[in-house]
Amino acid sequence: MVDATGRIVVVTGATRGIGTALAKRLVEIGHTVVGCGRSSSGIEELAADLGDPHQFEAVDVSRWSAVESWAKTVLSHMPVPDLVINNAGVINRDAPLWEVSAEEFGRVLDINVDGTANVIRAFLPAMIERGRGVIVNMSSGWGRSTSPEVAPYCASKWAVEGLTQALSQELPAGLAAVAVSPGVVDTDMLRSCWADSAKACPSPEEWAPGATDFLLSLAARHNGQSLSV
Repeated sequence: MVDATGRIVVVTGATRGIGTALAKRLVEIGHTVVGCGRSSSGIEELAADLGDPHQFEAVDVSRWSAVESWAKTVLSHMPVPDLVINNAGVINRDAPLWEVSAEEFGRVLDINVDGTANVIRAFLPAMIERGRGVIVNMSSGWGRSTSPEVAPYCASKWAVEGLTQALSQELPAGLAAVAVSPGVVDTDMLRSCWADSAKACPSPEEWAPGATDFLLSLAARHNGQSLSV
């Protein structure tokens, strides 16, 4: 087990799947979670379940103005985050690239890539000023390999890998940017690709304890690495 000394952890995409499981596990072992998600009802449910001092807000990470406002509110009321987990993400419906509409392709990149950059832009300056902190950008096996009918998602996660590598070269000492593949987890996103076969994989709740310890163990020495849970 990683030392459970309380840390401030930002989790995007906290209202479903591995985001929810991470948030709940972090709270369970003594950390403070600042979370966001697009679902207002999901945010209300999570806030009611976990209570204070944890903070949750409905935010569309693809909108810079929304992320900027959220981060300013968080940073005005809470300490600077120790760990930011860019987890929010979507996947396209299974289809050859030429059958994926421009709107759907854009939505995948807007959330998976622009959303990641927006959250970094909003929180990282305060972390740099403090002199420490870890940015985790959730990648995928499809950010390091490819499969048919998920080209938009592959493009977005390969972009996350590249963004993370470049960011790691820009960071001052004491900070880290790490691309992390969560592995294969039985989420709604996986089921959209694998259907019932996804049931053979660990649930988010089964995945979360080990994954949480792994993420909390990341430090400045991991800067620039591409890792997997």
